Amino acid sequence: MRWAGILLAWLSIAMPGATQDGTQGPTNEKARKTYKEAVEYLHRLEIISAFEAFKKADKQDQGHCRDCQKQIIKYGEQLQEWKAVEAAAEEFVAEAQGPKEVALAHYQLGIVLLDEGTDRHKEEIWQHAHEEMMKAIEAAPRFPNAILDDGRILAHLNQDGAAKKRFEQFVQMMAPDSPERQRALRYISQPDLARARTVPAFAVTTLDGQRISLDDLQGKVVLIDFWATWCGPCKAALPHIREIVNKFQGQPLVVLSISVDSNQEKWKEFVAKNEMTWPQAFDGGFTGNVARAFGVHAIPNTFTLDADGVLQDEHIGDGSIEGKLKKLVKRAREMQSTPTKPDTEVRP
Repeated sequence: MRWAGILLAWLSIAMPGATQDGTQGPTNEKARKTYKEAVEYLHRLEIISAFEAFKKADKQDQGHCRDCQKQIIKYGEQLQEWKAVEAAAEEFVAEAQGPKEVALAHYQLGIVLLDEGTDRHKEEIWQHAHEEMMKAIEAAPRFPNAILDDGRILAHLNQDGAAKKRFEQFVQMMAPDSPERQRALRYISQPDLARARTVPAFAVTTLDGQRISLDDLQGKVVLIDFWATWCGPCKAALPHIREIVNKFQGQPLVVLSISVDSNQEKWKEFVAKNEMTWPQAFDGGFTGNVARAFGVHAIPNTFTLDADGVLQDEHIGDGSIEGKLKKLVKRAREMQSTPTKPDTEVRP
């Protein structure tokens, strides 16, 4: 799971060079033309060509195109073009002004390095990530996400004692019902989870008014299904999702469908008409909190988590996943028959 995309919205704060319409595109004439070509490539879903064009536009703009750098980071992570992603993140650091911008810029570079280290399994990259997080925390001592993610980095470095202190520090800063706080508590009691391939912590309120937090579902296999009523392939996949719900009824598996529709009433009507009786949540488009955190850009998009909350599969489009779910559910049942220690609580 890629995490750097989560903070791109945070980095849309006003910075030197921003235009009057709020964008931070290139100012060089040639760079503007190249940037426009890059956007056109994106509209045609030609990601590699768009990525290369954004890199070219940023170079033509002498490394000052903020929007180019954001796109380089976003799509470079998907393409695992780490050299370019690092360079774009370092440009943010070089031009950051004031404690807030400095903290955000170092944090972003730290997240990029965390992702790269996880992808390439290199300790020196995680060490560099830790150094960047320390700079972010130095600039903004009460920066919760930097503290949490520094704990994750320290866990990757097998410094579990130091990681636990970071997670405890984070827990003290968060509200009792915060999904991120729940996740940090699990990291404290399960250090291996902080090293695992997880998805962002989140909570949603379902159509029937139930609040579901991902970490409340510990011990159950979870299938997260992003979809929309206007999506033809999603409609085609609906019988498959319903079949999974029925086949695993009464077993330790939860199917959670999250709609990226923008019209809530149409969504409610569709769910009722099609008798979608399993948990349904509305996220309000691809810019919704959950879809954005997961980096969802195409649907149907499913994420399969095991009973520990570790990501086992991500799939775009309809596909046969019953075999994997059957194995994961079997393991979840075995876990239920084995006593486990409760999550560690941290008190002031």
